[in-house]
Amino acid sequence: MDGVLVVDKPAGPTSHDVVDRVRRVLGTRRVGHTGTLDPFATGVLPVCVGRATRLARFLAGGEKEYQATVRLGFATTTDDLTGEPLTDRRPVDVGAEQLAAALAALVGSYDQVPPTFSARHAAGRRLYELARRGEAVPRPATPVTVHSVQLRSRQGDTVEIAVRCSPGTYVRALARDLGESLGTGAHLAALRRTRSGAFDLSQAVPGDDLSGAPEKLLPLSALLLEWPAARVGAEGRLRVRNGRELGREEVLEGFPEAPVERVRILDESGTLVALAVPKGLAPGVPGLPRVPILHPDVVLMD
Repeated sequence: MDGVLVVDKPAGPTSHDVVDRVRRVLGTRRVGHTGTLDPFATGVLPVCVGRATRLARFLAGGEKEYQATVRLGFATTTDDLTGEPLTDRRPVDVGAEQLAAALAALVGSYDQVPPTFSARHAAGRRLYELARRGEAVPRPATPVTVHSVQLRSRQGDTVEIAVRCSPGTYVRALARDLGESLGTGAHLAALRRTRSGAFDLSQAVPGDDLSGAPEKLLPLSALLLEWPAARVGAEGRLRVRNGRELGREEVLEGFPEAPVERVRILDESGTLVALAVPKGLAPGVPGLPRVPILHPDVVLMD
């Protein structure tokens, strides 16, 4: 059983808890998720099953979309509702124009300081481990891109926003920074991921009822469709299984003519059997012949 199961994670369990549930329902140990959601968060959690676990690093790299609830008035130790307040509650006297300007300032590419309680590393340890021990260390900022932050509604000190961002962006940190910009303090009160790369809620099975999981499993052939495909016959399939490179003569159709990052290798039935890195397609040294090849670096056959 190989593929990706998109789970609509409920609030409460950790992402690892969801993985354990999928293991039990599908009866396999080869299961892993592509990107953690905090226990209080809900929404899209792509879970790789079987050979698809070899693709997790590629599947985790797409844009994310969230619906977030931000509460103004005080910040917390974790930047979300699970933490302790850092200050007494402050009055929230923020006009529509001021809020709109502060939300717009969150958009762009910049270095984001992660939450104190996060999985990022500092001084050779995860930040949450250091925070639990009461050790204060500088938190290294990492580059992120926030493509859009849209105001969906506001009621008193509660703001609903829609966020589209790069992987690795902490929406908790966006809530924190919004509160600092407004001078009110703020924290993330709720979070729902609606899209992770190519996966969205329309494909998801409820995380508290995985009975329909086998029917919802997306096959390998439905993954990474943004990359071009090359089709091979029996001889090419054997070469791929053995980790050998493919020349034009082993590819039935789809051999790339220009440099691309990777190519999906499909067999004659349309099954994804490998990912390959094209070599020799870029302009070479004048007078020397180029020999373009496809080098399989991820083989999906045992």
